[in-house]
Amino acid sequence: MNPTKPHIVIIGAGLGGLSAAISLATAGFGVDLLEKNDKVGGKLNVLEKDGFSFDLGPSILTMPHIFRKLFEDAGKNMDDYIAIQPVEPHWRNFFEDGSTLDLSSDPLVMKHELDKLGPDTAQQFEQFLAYSKRLCETTETGYFAHGLDSFWELLGHYGVVKSLQAFDVFRSMDQGVRRFIKDPKLVDVLNYFIKYVGSSPYDAPALMNLLPYIQFGYGLWYVKGGMYGIAQGLQKLALEQGVTIQVNTEVAEIQHTNGRASAVRLVDGRVLAADIVVSNMEVIPAYQNLLQGQEKEIGRLQKFAPSCSGLVLHLGVDRLYEQLAHHNFFYSEHPREHFKAIFHDHKLSEDPTIYLVAPCKSDPSQAPDGTEIIKILPHIPHLDPEHPLTTQDYADLRERVLIKLERMGLTDLRKHIVCEESWTPVDIQANYYSNQGSIYGVVADRFKNLGFKNAQRSNILKNLYFVGGSVNPGGGMPMVTLSGQLVRDKILADLARH
Repeated sequence: MNPTKPHIVIIGAGLGGLSAAISLATAGFGVDLLEKNDKVGGKLNVLEKDGFSFDLGPSILTMPHIFRKLFEDAGKNMDDYIAIQPVEPHWRNFFEDGSTLDLSSDPLVMKHELDKLGPDTAQQFEQFLAYSKRLCETTETGYFAHGLDSFWELLGHYGVVKSLQAFDVFRSMDQGVRRFIKDPKLVDVLNYFIKYVGSSPYDAPALMNLLPYIQFGYGLWYVKGGMYGIAQGLQKLALEQGVTIQVNTEVAEIQHTNGRASAVRLVDGRVLAADIVVSNMEVIPAYQNLLQGQEKEIGRLQKFAPSCSGLVLHLGVDRLYEQLAHHNFFYSEHPREHFKAIFHDHKLSEDPTIYLVAPCKSDPSQAPDGTEIIKILPHIPHLDPEHPLTTQDYADLRERVLIKLERMGLTDLRKHIVCEESWTPVDIQANYYSNQGSIYGVVADRFKNLGFKNAQRSNILKNLYFVGGSVNPGGGMPMVTLSGQLVRDKILADLARH
């Protein structure tokens, strides 16, 4: 550690906080990483129950090179810390008419699957994927690489004409898909890549069509032994880099004077001095809970509305469902109504699209012999005081979801449940202090925020920065991990200017 460099306190040890801690410690800063819960990882969490090992949070790893960079910058090899394996097929799609469609990294398998949908569909998909690749590569060279934080920074970096053309600015995600794809089932599948950021394809900008190429270009991966292995590997690296990690340590206040953060006060009354503070707590909850009198700033940030939440069901079942892949989607017959219910009416969908994870297909060790894990996640509205939902509402949705899955092939699912754990938006907000129980940070909405998130630099305190899903570049494990690397770059640039 370089004693001349400022000391940094990081609030929250989610992936954004862990990534920031590692990146800053590798750059020579002294770092205290504080986590209110009993272990690091944030929403990347794990629960052991009745012999089942449930990944409570993210289930899919993409863009592993972003994680590898944390290790490479520290002179380490990620494979010595985190063992990953490709998942094939990427996922299986189930439709109400009984048909299925697999997404595969194997071009021949993919063509065979697409040919089910018509003779021209494979060519349309190839054209769409080329479009997706262009969006992704353009985004990586500027928005990702330089940590651009607003539409004005985007215009300054790329130029007005290129920005409008390259990012397909005037279309929604759904409109971008329909430029190339005619088959309604494939439209639904490609639209549902929006699951990575918890938004609606009808509201999100067409730029979100970079998501399919991220998956097809960089692969879809699983962590051997369970996804929580990512948090464990990052924790080990952080400790090796000299980061001080304190769990069961909740911050009550960011103390400040003359427009600068000076310390954090903990719930137990201790005060830790800080030259720089980085918050992995989402921006709006941080201003609400850790700083007093920020109503004006909170009002200014309302365009960065929360993403959707989810009803998360973790089931242990006493049989195997052979028709399932590792990742599965069971589609709504009425997708537009499904998304309207969540994002406009703030109601529970009558016919939700359901994401289902069966991790034992890749890793049987996660459950006792002859049993498997069924994790179910329909997207639902975030908490909204004007449209409150009750415990009974969530219970009714659970029943609708299980009946739908039984109808679409998971015979007698309810009869085979031997272990169950469920999370609602109330639980998500209580455990992670996310904004109104959101899972993915800020919603991507072209009319509210052009798909941008909060800036990483605070407008209130000159030495307060943010990481995680509520700031650019956004939600999902790779993006929040990238935010931790980008905040290091911003801190170094700001110190160099002063």
